[in-house]
Amino acid sequence: MLVENGEWIIHGLAWDDPYRIRSPRELVDWINEVGFLPLFSNGIEGFSVEEHVSPDYWWTGSREQDPWEWREIIASGREVAYGKFFDKKAGFISLEWLPYFANFRRDGYDFDSAWEDSKVTRREKLIMDVLTDTDSDGDIIWTDKQILTTDLKKLAGFGKGGEKNFSGTTTELMMKLYLVTADFRRRRNKKGEEYGMPVSLLLPPEAVWGYDRIASAYGEAPCDSWERIFGRVRELYPDADESEISRLIGKKPAD
Repeated sequence: MLVENGEWIIHGLAWDDPYRIRSPRELVDWINEVGFLPLFSNGIEGFSVEEHVSPDYWWTGSREQDPWEWREIIASGREVAYGKFFDKKAGFISLEWLPYFANFRRDGYDFDSAWEDSKVTRREKLIMDVLTDTDSDGDIIWTDKQILTTDLKKLAGFGKGGEKNFSGTTTELMMKLYLVTADFRRRRNKKGEEYGMPVSLLLPPEAVWGYDRIASAYGEAPCDSWERIFGRVRELYPDADESEISRLIGKKPAD
């Protein structure tokens, strides 16, 4: 989604184009094939969901045809990870590639270790403390807490009279792969009836897919994980500018 002559323009493929992605299932299969994919168009031509679906159904509410609805379906299915992973914008990462992103983005640190070494902020810790528990030894216990972001914001002390920049802080946690968007749900009133727009449910990826899977690339240097990711983009889009690749996936960590 790019600005052209002051207007937001959605690009995509014609309805009858044989290469058009036609369903959430097809999109998940393609994400697993390529490894990771931003939701919207960017500085690398072709490297987005937007450019491979019809431009006619965005924000129509059609569960069958609207890619904005598909992201909710895919997030709740948990076959791939969804979140703000690419230059603080939304996208998907396959479970095969998720450990390499976690290793490089975290610079090899679990959250508790990152906190001890001052690599995460106090606001980030306030949010993670709500979403995790600790055992008697002080080690993190990964639990699938069902807390919508509207409630998480309050529980972590953000909002009127409290901490500021909840949205920016959760985005930073997703960029560091300490959080993913694991579902979307509507709020319920006192009668138990759903209302309003869907609200995201954020979780540590360890709570969704297990610590062993997420930490499985910790055995290699974070810079090597970055090289894998960079190389995959270069393999798929050999004409892509190196600076654009680095902008989307993040800067290479120190050796």
